[in-house]
Amino acid sequence: MSKFSSQLVQHIAELANIPLNSGEDISFANDFDKTLTVIDQLKEIDISQVEPAHHVTGLENIMREDKVDETQMFSQKEALANAPKTYRGYFVVPRIINKD
Repeated sequence: MSKFSSQLVQHIAELANIPLNSGEDISFANDFDKTLTVIDQLKEIDISQVEPAHHVTGLENIMREDKVDETQMFSQKEALANAPKTYRGYFVVPRIINKD
């Protein structure tokens, strides 16, 4: 039984604002089904004896003290100096989210 229908793919694409060409919805539905089938197969594997690994490269995080380097800081005036538009000490940028 298919877990993804072409209508579900179209709905998800619409929510994500992703345009689909003709027939892509059916192709994506099939691909999603194949992916979920593989995931279901992976869930069946007994991993109780496998030790957890965060990554396989052997690299370790190098932690450093979180200190402010005041020599690399801008004043507010310097930060806003090249801004095309400012208002009361803030950057002004175009709106990117519509109300509809």
